[in-house]
Amino acid sequence: MHGLNVWLGFVILLHIMSVVQRSEFSLALNQVASERGVEVSVVLETVTNAILAAYRKDHPGIEVEEYTATLNPNTGEARILQGEKDVTPPGFGRIAAQTAKQVILQKIREKEKEAIFTDYKVKIGSIVNGMVLRFAGLNIIVDIGKAEAIMPTSEQIPNEKYHLNQRLAFYLVDIRQGPKGDEIIVSRAHTGLLEGLFKREVPEVTQGSVEIKAIVREPGNRAKIAVYSAQPGIDPVGSCVGQKGVRVQSIIQELGGLERIDIIQWSEDIKTYIAQSLSPAKNVKVEIDEANKVAHVSVPQQELSLAIGKEGQNVRLAYKLTKYRIEIEGEGAVEEVEDIKPEVKQDKEEKVEKKVVEEKVEAAVVQEEAKEEAVSVEGSEEPKDEAKKDVEEKAA
Repeated sequence: MHGLNVWLGFVILLHIMSVVQRSEFSLALNQVASERGVEVSVVLETVTNAILAAYRKDHPGIEVEEYTATLNPNTGEARILQGEKDVTPPGFGRIAAQTAKQVILQKIREKEKEAIFTDYKVKIGSIVNGMVLRFAGLNIIVDIGKAEAIMPTSEQIPNEKYHLNQRLAFYLVDIRQGPKGDEIIVSRAHTGLLEGLFKREVPEVTQGSVEIKAIVREPGNRAKIAVYSAQPGIDPVGSCVGQKGVRVQSIIQELGGLERIDIIQWSEDIKTYIAQSLSPAKNVKVEIDEANKVAHVSVPQQELSLAIGKEGQNVRLAYKLTKYRIEIEGEGAVEEVEDIKPEVKQDKEEKVEKKVVEEKVEAAVVQEEAKEEAVSVEGSEEPKDEAKKDVEEKAA
């Protein structure tokens, strides 16, 4: 009886040990899969292939096609089979673990990277939060969570200063093939960043009641955004600006406070749309040459500098927004000439006439002096004065 109890206790102990062993391997397997963001079957397949690679390394002369490796998902026990025959060498588990370690880690990293890129491919065209990690020449490496992204010079705001550990919002542009494989490209200069920020800050844009029709930017300087709403009672411009400008100011601050944003209302009427696009200029008159896609615009003289903008920036952005070449001129130049008072005009005419007479007199005197010098007559000063007097009388 006592011997039976001992035997039962031994069996129970073996059972417990097998359960613990199975639980530890399964736990480790699931943990690796969970941490790396890959399926358990993928990890098992990777480990199995690595075990077979380790056996091939120790037996270089074998035909790989004849051999297979198996891995028990419960106990983690590895075996090498040639056909149906078990040819696992003694102590192979320890050798396989040491040899396959780097292969397993490499394969898992590759699978992990594929899973990450698959995840970020879905996010292309959206905003991601990131932190400036380091500088690689002129490019900036950004930590965006599960991966590192690259912000090339062309995607940086020219007058924005970047420093390590700086947290910013980035626009996920694309995943491109680089020298070291796939690279995630992010941007601070893309128009998509501005659109994403408006979607984040303005609920009406997120819900679709306010539609962003077009965005143009000169990053770090100025931007124009055309908005529209088909729902009655909704002011699209006011929704984007926010109470006391709080919404648009929040977006400007996200851009480092460097970029001025003009929000205008989109219109189907091209004349109205072009006039709006030249904001903040007011009292804008527009004539359209539809055949040549040219807009002839006239503005009051005092609004001309606003309509053109610094170095033509305002009119240049309006052209990009509307796709119409804009020819702009100020009003009032002709009106200033026509509004001259009659007495002032008469005074000017008299001055002009007097000047013409004086020029004629001077010309006649010069001619007389030339004649007298040719004849060499002495005491010519007196005749010259008399000649000048005669010319003046004739001209008068």
